[in-house]
Amino acid sequence: MRSVRGNRETPDAEPKFFMSRNNIIAGIDIGSSNVRTVIAQEMRGEEALRIIGVGIVPSSGIRRGAIIDIDEAAKSVNESVGIAERMSGEEIRKAHVSIGGTEITLQDSKGVIAIGRADGEVVEDDVNRVITEAQAIPLPMNKDILHIIPKRYRLDDQNDIKNPLGMRGVRLEVEALVVESSAAHVKNLTKCLYQAGIEIEDIALEPLASSKAVLTKKQKELGVVLVNIGGGTTSIAVFEEGEILHTAILPVGAGHITNDIAIGLRTSIDVAERVKLEYGTSLTRGVNQKEEIDISKFDSQEDGTVSRYHVTEIIEARLVEIFEIVQAELKKIGKAGLLPAGAVLVGGGAKLPEIIDLAKEILRLPIQIGYPGGFTGVLDKVDDPSFATAAGLLLWGDDQANFSGGVTSGIKVLDNLSKGTGYTVGRVKDWIGKFLP
Repeated sequence: MRSVRGNRETPDAEPKFFMSRNNIIAGIDIGSSNVRTVIAQEMRGEEALRIIGVGIVPSSGIRRGAIIDIDEAAKSVNESVGIAERMSGEEIRKAHVSIGGTEITLQDSKGVIAIGRADGEVVEDDVNRVITEAQAIPLPMNKDILHIIPKRYRLDDQNDIKNPLGMRGVRLEVEALVVESSAAHVKNLTKCLYQAGIEIEDIALEPLASSKAVLTKKQKELGVVLVNIGGGTTSIAVFEEGEILHTAILPVGAGHITNDIAIGLRTSIDVAERVKLEYGTSLTRGVNQKEEIDISKFDSQEDGTVSRYHVTEIIEARLVEIFEIVQAELKKIGKAGLLPAGAVLVGGGAKLPEIIDLAKEILRLPIQIGYPGGFTGVLDKVDDPSFATAAGLLLWGDDQANFSGGVTSGIKVLDNLSKGTGYTVGRVKDWIGKFLP
């Protein structure tokens, strides 16, 4: 007999290949092109998480980071989780999940409180209260708060404090970045995971999760922008002096390149994707204008040849658009060309040949491709820029697990600061420990 949990069948009795393990963390990156599940184990005596299971399947029911068909999206999650479970020998009931989509918005907020203790010493309760004050902002009926990220504190006349605990004063202020999403977006994501038989432990904004896997403290101190080129969207996160300065999700991604090729070559999406992966490059210079691509190689129903130079022109034009939009976002915050650690590119779109050279020309910054770091285990499965978010979710979850029994950077977890519907799982954590050195 087998029982059904969500859409995924689970055994009534645990089969032999499901081993009993503790300290298991799972991350599910629900992208526009693919759903990626990564399972890791926290090993006693080892600092790095050990990756034990990976599952990747094409996405269905997801467009530009938003769920448009819950049943189809749940099937994709179900299949991805199932593959990772079989590899790891673990059954996953809870996971940390990414959220993206163009419905994400940001706003700055401030909180102000009087110090509670008679001697003026700042304690954890004071920090909790001032962050709670920062979340007391007017929200439309259809919006939820996902994250509240303290950027800096002020104690009386002293500015730019990163951690006020133990200091003495009368008035404590915080400047915070509030990340919001439409309530429907969060509800649909939650229902999708529930239907797939997964309980959401936490929801993390996709570029923030990615940054945990690929950016170093030194890069965040110097100034860096993470650029995640996904299938339906491109997201960015800008850091400087250890602080998160800005994040945005842009409505264009690598999937648009495939669409452009399909239109330009008058062929199917599947053929266009294969042409992009096998012959695509980011710069037209250096491409032989006489080189031809035999389309029948990819589909027997297709005939004729196309110019590789023409395909490259299509790819280059769309990538130029993406990087120009990223540059416009940097100009908004006065950081265009002014980030010493440059830009780190992740996501499936970052794997296009010569993309570094093209990005350098437009962003006028040092450029590198980001790979997830800080793991052991089946590293060959996740040693890829497209796994930055999924790997980052593991680190996000590891922070939460370690944090539950103690204090990171002197602040305890702040639970349930999210407003709006009960579907929101965005428990606000120790943002000082997550985003500041």
